[in-house]
Amino acid sequence: MEGFALRLLRCLALFLLCPCLCSCFDTDAGRRTQIPEVSVLEIVPRSVPLRAELSARVSAFRKAEVRPQVSGILMRQLFREGSLVQEGQSLYKIDPATYEAAVASARAEVARGEARLHAAALTRQRRRALLGVNAVSKQAYEDADAEYLQAQADLDAGKAALRAAQIQLRYTDVLAPITGRIGKSSVTQGALVTANQASPLAVIQQLDPVYVDMTRSILPMLQLRERFAKGVITRPENGVTPVRLVLENQAAYPLEGELQFADISVDESTGMVLLRAVFPNPDGVLLPGMYVRAIVEEGVEENALLVPQLAVRRNAKGEASVFVLTAQGTVEERAVDATERVGTDWLVRKGLVAGENVVVQGLQRLRHGMHVKAHILPQTVDAKAASTP
Repeated sequence: MEGFALRLLRCLALFLLCPCLCSCFDTDAGRRTQIPEVSVLEIVPRSVPLRAELSARVSAFRKAEVRPQVSGILMRQLFREGSLVQEGQSLYKIDPATYEAAVASARAEVARGEARLHAAALTRQRRRALLGVNAVSKQAYEDADAEYLQAQADLDAGKAALRAAQIQLRYTDVLAPITGRIGKSSVTQGALVTANQASPLAVIQQLDPVYVDMTRSILPMLQLRERFAKGVITRPENGVTPVRLVLENQAAYPLEGELQFADISVDESTGMVLLRAVFPNPDGVLLPGMYVRAIVEEGVEENALLVPQLAVRRNAKGEASVFVLTAQGTVEERAVDATERVGTDWLVRKGLVAGENVVVQGLQRLRHGMHVKAHILPQTVDAKAASTP
């Protein structure tokens, strides 16, 4: 009986001791988990090319609507739709019969005028000779001189009418005003066309080179100009701003263009400015109306600070912050200005200085002022890989 009581007391003692031991182990484990491990990346200044990605549309370098300048029946179409036509090439032939008759009539009127002028010249010459011997009055000579001048004016008017008739005849041959690719014809043989009609017979577009029109908000353009003025950003070489294109199938267009100009006015309804670039298009890949994404090389920002994207946290208001490792081994949550992306990084212009270490891994349970065990990542690590938790 005494042995049973002794064993019972030992069991009770062990039962009371177990919670104490467990609490000790839990306390040690808690101490071990209170210091999280993080990976940090030193922020070093770099020269960063700045790019703006903008929505854009392709438009023809030159566009001409072909319209008849005289009225008549269309006799022939002299081109193949969709083909390349040269400036001055004959496209349509309008029935020239009435215009040929007008030219013949004007030419006959010129001949009549020349005969009248010849007769008036002879009369004036004779009366001048007679006036010298007082055989005719001065009034008679002056009348002959006036008739000569009138005949000369009539002849000039006849020649002008002949030129006008010849021009009208020439317009019966409808020529290409520019070199380019011609679209479908809106009329067929036998159709009646009228001078300067509203609808064009066809449209010619020059597709090499082509324009690419983009729009951009005026605010970033003003900020960019300010940074240029301060010397923070250097301009592209030779003052030429290169532009690259990404097509709708996500393929990169192989040829590079250049920014030609920015419009001189701002759209009042949108606050946007039109930008226009010129691109070579020897293979006809870029067609008018095509949607593309334009990547504009704006310049190079010296001493830029880049932070991996996943190192940046944002609150409900969209304000950005990062955790910075302090000299005491703690982390400090720091508000930063991170509104512009560069590849897989954020470009930070405020809130950080060169040489600081930013936490890029282990952000999930960090709080301001918490002690951490930091592992410094080498600079050769790709920013995207380093930012992956």
